[in-house]
Amino acid sequence: MTTAILGTMIVLLLLGFPMMVPLILGAVVGFIGLFGGIGQLDTLVAQVIAGIQPASLIAVPMFIFAAEIMTRGQSASRLIDLVMAFLGHIKGGLAISTAGACTMFGAVSGSTQATVVAVGGPLRPRLLKAGYSDRFTLALIINASDIAFLIPPSIGMIIYGVVSGTSISELFLAGIGPGLLILLLFSIYAYIYAVRHNVPTEPRTPWPLRLRAMRRAIWPLGFPVIIIGGIYGGVFSPTEAAAACVLYAVVLEMIVFREVSPRQLFATAKSTGLITAVVFILVGAGAAFSYIISFAQIPQEILSGIGIDAMGRYGVLFTISIAFFIGCMFVDPIVVILILVPIFAPVVQATGLDPVLVGTIVTLQVAIGSATPPFGCDIFTAIAVFKRPYWEVIRGTPPFVCILLSVSVALIFFPQIALFLRDLAVGG
Repeated sequence: MTTAILGTMIVLLLLGFPMMVPLILGAVVGFIGLFGGIGQLDTLVAQVIAGIQPASLIAVPMFIFAAEIMTRGQSASRLIDLVMAFLGHIKGGLAISTAGACTMFGAVSGSTQATVVAVGGPLRPRLLKAGYSDRFTLALIINASDIAFLIPPSIGMIIYGVVSGTSISELFLAGIGPGLLILLLFSIYAYIYAVRHNVPTEPRTPWPLRLRAMRRAIWPLGFPVIIIGGIYGGVFSPTEAAAACVLYAVVLEMIVFREVSPRQLFATAKSTGLITAVVFILVGAGAAFSYIISFAQIPQEILSGIGIDAMGRYGVLFTISIAFFIGCMFVDPIVVILILVPIFAPVVQATGLDPVLVGTIVTLQVAIGSATPPFGCDIFTAIAVFKRPYWEVIRGTPPFVCILLSVSVALIFFPQIALFLRDLAVGG
């Protein structure tokens, strides 16, 4: 049965079908093989519907909608100006500011691809003019956008939380520590790069302009206050926080900044609807596929075949990290989460691992894979946005990938990097 399901999926992928088709037909083949016909396919349809029923999933289209509105408006540029005002004058400051801007925009969008567009668009020309190579610039933008997958609101964490039954609010808190650690390490690398290549520094921004940048950024900085403060102040659930973000984005960009017109808002809503449709089809198909492989006990076969039961805590975490990293090098992150999380769920529970730690590691690996050749989705976003060839986009990625992988290893051996804030909040 395992061979039939995997064979069907591989053939369809090689024929160029979008990932939702192999997922659905793989589940159908498994269902027919297990139940001996198509007379009970309504059970499979029920699993698809059940996959998109969790109320937590409502947060996904709303965070996407809020990010799209901000990308069309002024929020992104104001956050960039704030970071540049304070960091632009130090050695490597423009590159450090780019990583910082990706972090700040990630804290209001939750999307790596939106971050590539919103931050990379205005900052790439400035980096090139300042003397940074295009290879370094593209790699920095692509990999710094990974921080958006960790800093709340993370769409990847929402999907993981729904699939695994883990608290999304706890996952949000756990992503902050690793995200800030990555920002620190990227900043150190940017400083070293600037020193080695003798990149000139930017002029120091005078304090009156810094204060002006702070005033201009006060409104956009309300987004993380709504998300983090609202959730942990007991005002919002994660889903309600997403709805509040949409309302705040509409008020900010349409009334306060007057940057987004009603016509543009409608176009943004339409674009969000198309993206959401794809995401929810994948989630529903993934739920059906997970039901079939669990019923066929395929996860048990795979895990026993690699001897994971005898690996212990560290071995399990390294195996999970490798599996998700490799998977996201080839397939969309959401699909990898939908397929692999149910496979590893039994061993995570049997080993007694903290599901929040596992979710943070999974999210980080998914983010790394999204920016890693050959098929990381952020690479192709950069190709489309910056109109650069594939090989030029990926040439500068190895140092950044090594930094990201080192953070993954650090999380395995020092889990409090992720769990400190979670434990502090829960304990309080």
